[in-house]
Amino acid sequence: MIKVLLFAHLQEEVGKHQLEVDDTNITVRNLKDNLQSDYQLRQMDQVMVSVNEEYALEDDVVHDGDVVAFIPPVSGG
Repeated sequence: MIKVLLFAHLQEEVGKHQLEVDDTNITVRNLKDNLQSDYQLRQMDQVMVSVNEEYALEDDVVHDGDVVAFIPPVSGG
């Protein structure tokens, strides 16, 4: 089980700040694609991703028990 943390517009679009995903041993890119498809999320190609509080790359593999955070870009004002 992977714990997924969502921030900003992603949290609003899903209606939750946290999800649990059964997919394991998949890449960050695959996880992003799955979430985008399942929840019709916008702008997933622009979000930063961390796995266990360290920034992750698209081809990094996510394992059972990992915590993945999706952090959209923030605009100042």
